[in-house]
Amino acid sequence: MTPYAAPVRDVRFVLEEMLEYGSLSLPGFEEASSDLVEAVLEEAARLAGEVWAPLNASGDRQGCTRRDDGGVSVPDGFAEAYRAYAEGGWNGIGVSEALGGQGLPEVVASAVQEMLHGANMALGLCPMLTAGAIEALTHHGSEAQQATYLAKLVEGSWTGTMNLTEPQAGSDLSKVRTRAVPQEDGSYRLFGQKIYITWGEHDAAENIIHLVLARKPDAPEGNKGISLFLVPKYLVKKYLVNEPLVNQDGSLGERNDVTCAAIEHKLGIHGSPTCSLSFGENGGAIGYLVGEEGRGLNHMFTMMNEARHKVGIQGIGVAERACQHAFAYALERVQGRSPRSGRNDCAIADHLDVRRMLLSMRARTDALRALALYCAAQLDVARHAADAADRKAAQARVDVLIPVVKAFSTDQAVEIASLGVQVHGGMGYIEETGAAQLLRDARIAPIYEGTNGIQALDLAGRKLQRDGGAALKGLIDQVEATAAALAANAELAPLGESLAGGAADLRAAMAAVLEAGAEPERGADAVQAYATPFLSLAGHVLCAWQMGRAALAASAAQATGSDDPFYRAKCQSADYAIRQWLPVGRAQRAVIEAGMASLAAFDAATQ
Repeated sequence: MTPYAAPVRDVRFVLEEMLEYGSLSLPGFEEASSDLVEAVLEEAARLAGEVWAPLNASGDRQGCTRRDDGGVSVPDGFAEAYRAYAEGGWNGIGVSEALGGQGLPEVVASAVQEMLHGANMALGLCPMLTAGAIEALTHHGSEAQQATYLAKLVEGSWTGTMNLTEPQAGSDLSKVRTRAVPQEDGSYRLFGQKIYITWGEHDAAENIIHLVLARKPDAPEGNKGISLFLVPKYLVKKYLVNEPLVNQDGSLGERNDVTCAAIEHKLGIHGSPTCSLSFGENGGAIGYLVGEEGRGLNHMFTMMNEARHKVGIQGIGVAERACQHAFAYALERVQGRSPRSGRNDCAIADHLDVRRMLLSMRARTDALRALALYCAAQLDVARHAADAADRKAAQARVDVLIPVVKAFSTDQAVEIASLGVQVHGGMGYIEETGAAQLLRDARIAPIYEGTNGIQALDLAGRKLQRDGGAALKGLIDQVEATAAALAANAELAPLGESLAGGAADLRAAMAAVLEAGAEPERGADAVQAYATPFLSLAGHVLCAWQMGRAALAASAAQATGSDDPFYRAKCQSADYAIRQWLPVGRAQRAVIEAGMASLAAFDAATQ
């Protein structure tokens, strides 16, 4: 497999020239600087390229092994690579200093996570889930739970998981049956089975903290009966409700009654131990209520929103690696006659259709990265801005953007990785080249943390309907402002025209979805029917917007006399994204409008 080089220059372009390091000006980041961020990115690139990336292919081939004692061994080198990550303080890069973290902006933490996922997606899943556990406990854990668990999670010596899915309850979590039986000391005994638990059992860290959805025996049916429980692999304290003491000698306690029943055999991410976990085979797994009883789903969504943004980042990391892999192969593979030089021994990169695929991969990856980091920057504003109104407005933008970042980025990552296989031709279908692994790994991302259809329903249903589209309208206003700025530049004017058309399409489609959703009889059906094409349209337009901003930034650099080929490449990517890729997304408006007309005709015919 082609060596992976973290895209530091591309990331810096987004942070420095598109976002202008805006997060660094927020309260709480006074000690951070652009020089510090650049040093962090360079060191993260070294860790990703030199330590994590070389294990990607070998981890895929070796996979994980369930031992006779129920434990799981991860691939050779994975535990050491994870410990290098944890010992370097990377697990707490975006966590506040008060909790033992580095206290850097979320936008920087997200950029680092892209590098790690690009280097080794299977390994990157471990800290991604831990970050979600930290977020959930920070918001909903008791003081005792935070004092006992957060420091170890932040430093990375303990890892975290999410336990939602059960054999009979996939996306419909109202069907969860895992039981939590109250005990006299305030703890609970859990009984049940969870499936698809990422890094649910492993030997890379000394303890695993499971966050588990379950219901008390007397809980009502449905979502309101579900609570959230913390279940450690090893008991780490004598749990006295008001006195959170670790064992007197500071060591871990006894093994809890949670075991790995099996490792899932998956299409990809073979280096990630995806487990079926059994709780309570020997008297019940000891667990502790997190937050309020009956609000488990609400509390878990704190963790899931964090994870959904990072899944989008994960897809972008794999897309970047697929780009690098395809470009390297296309430059070295000799085949055919060059349409430019006429030589019969040209690299396939000379063939125009190959160049089209490469440009498509690069432009889309650039666009996805810019949108995801813009979303992360808005998260920084939502958490740290001094003005409450600014925080509220930023959070509204984040709420709209997260389903787009998760769903659109991962769908596109699969397409980009598939194009990478196509660039390789027959060799792409052969495992030894590594292109197939990237496609296999990327394919899970549109499914987990809420399938992409669920993300589309979240956008078109919950997010759009609850504020009448106000947050998305604000984003479209910004798209139109960028289109106007492009139109005012003679060289970029064609991009402005196309982007303005995309903004108009998204505004019209939004109005149609809002109108259909407001109808008392078929509103919910209409939203469900057209949520996915609507999210696709939104993703294309918002990504094209970011590439319009990239074109403006690159053009400004060129106007100062820079002849750096990097800026020429950014302008080429922007041109492709806005004039050739955006029209594919704009076609979704016609899909939505035709479908709504068909739905209305069907209703009339069946009355």
